[in-house]
Amino acid sequence: ILMVDEKGKNMKCLTFFLMLPETVKNRSKKSSKKGNSSSSSSSKLPPVCYEIITLKTKKKKKMAADIFPRKKPASTNTTAVQQYHQQNLNNNNTIPAPNWQGLYPTIRERNAVMFNNDLMADVHFVVGPPGGTQRLPGHKYVLAVGSSVFHAMFYGELAEDKDEIRIPDVEPAAFLAMLKYIYCDEIDLAADTVLATLYAAKKYIVPHLARACVNFLETSLSAKNACVLLSQSCLFEEPDLTQRCWEVIDAQAELALKSEGFCDIDFQTLESILRRETLNAKEIVVFEAALNWAEVECQRQELTATIENKRKVLGKALYLIRIPTMALDDFANGAAQSGILTLNETNDIFLWYTAAKKPELQFVSKPRKGLVPQRCHRFQSCAYRSNQWRYRGRCDSIQFAVDKRVFIAGFGLYGSSCGSAEYSAKIELKRQGVILGQNLSKYFSDGSSNTFPVWFEYPVQIEPDTFYTASVILDGNELSYFGQEGMTEVQCGKVTVQFQCSSDSTNGTGVQGGQIPELIFYA
Repeated sequence: ILMVDEKGKNMKCLTFFLMLPETVKNRSKKSSKKGNSSSSSSSKLPPVCYEIITLKTKKKKKMAADIFPRKKPASTNTTAVQQYHQQNLNNNNTIPAPNWQGLYPTIRERNAVMFNNDLMADVHFVVGPPGGTQRLPGHKYVLAVGSSVFHAMFYGELAEDKDEIRIPDVEPAAFLAMLKYIYCDEIDLAADTVLATLYAAKKYIVPHLARACVNFLETSLSAKNACVLLSQSCLFEEPDLTQRCWEVIDAQAELALKSEGFCDIDFQTLESILRRETLNAKEIVVFEAALNWAEVECQRQELTATIENKRKVLGKALYLIRIPTMALDDFANGAAQSGILTLNETNDIFLWYTAAKKPELQFVSKPRKGLVPQRCHRFQSCAYRSNQWRYRGRCDSIQFAVDKRVFIAGFGLYGSSCGSAEYSAKIELKRQGVILGQNLSKYFSDGSSNTFPVWFEYPVQIEPDTFYTASVILDGNELSYFGQEGMTEVQCGKVTVQFQCSSDSTNGTGVQGGQIPELIFYA
């Protein structure tokens, strides 16, 4: 075929011979006889037909941007893509569309279609423990690109050519979350599966997914799960997460020890918590938490939860509880009557409390250091006048934000400017209208301009870069000291605190002056 352009000019390198069907060949033979004699010399050649086809010349070369313009596809295509993707995620089926590749403009989207899809799958995984397995498809090339472990498994020197691989130590949901990251470059984590996903990411060396899991855990860290995460962070060798867990456990020790998660930790983690010097808790709370753990451990070991078995599973960890440092009432009404101590141990500890010559004890007798609270003072001076500061059931309030996670233990408040007096204080801490902590207590002021601490029952965890509202309603002597020359930003150790006025304040407290001169916190 000789191709020419619209002007009749031959186009270079565009001449083709087209072999035609037999019927056309016969017509070609007849036409060749009518031709000149020179054509007879080529009669032995197969009959061909030369046709001239006119092609339209391209005026402009199209670029990739012209072929794939950056605009939203038609609504029908979008719906189809979403439909196929959802079917792919849920049902593990192949895509029925004959030209599904055309629905996805990028390699990332086309690659994502293969996630949890039997289409072209060359390996399958049976994931989960016996009785809870799930069969998941995979594509060796994609998996090898995403994980060095998969690369060694499929293409390494010791690679085994197996169509089905069993993975009993990984939960199906966690394995799917890892596959979704490898195929789709998407991180989809949930609170109930993030630890299992971290295990999978560590096992198959997917570091970026593992880092995302750790960040998720740090963000969701609280007193309720700190002990469990401490145990897991040591197992996964994540020192940063371990440090964050210790910060929460130290500051909110009593909440952490009373949490259900504390009973789920392993023996090694139990020992490390009982040894902790900076644990900010009463020793009777530590003692009760250890007994609760022992009862659950008996169930795990299929033992009857008797006093003897509880002591057996606690082992030497029992002596890490600093029983001699308890208040005498706590010991007499709690530990001494628990039955966990022998008669000799009980007698020796009573003598330790009362006798001048104290007996030797196996228990640690030195009190824990706990945590030293820090105080953020926001006023540069204070004053008093004969007509202020008065309290008539109105609220003094201020908003604050920090740049690092801290734990608010209480507020420092001013007292009476007319001699010694007692105040009743209702303190409250809120975030976006939600009460995080509150307490009703009394404090005695001696008539000086000092601040007097009022504590929450438990320290309240404060996240960075979010404003919280601190409020107090005082009932007592109407005239008190008040702060002046307030600062909008205060540097307290390594923590920066910002202040702003609160709409909840109805008694005049603001950034420049008023009550709540101090925030008391652990950091």
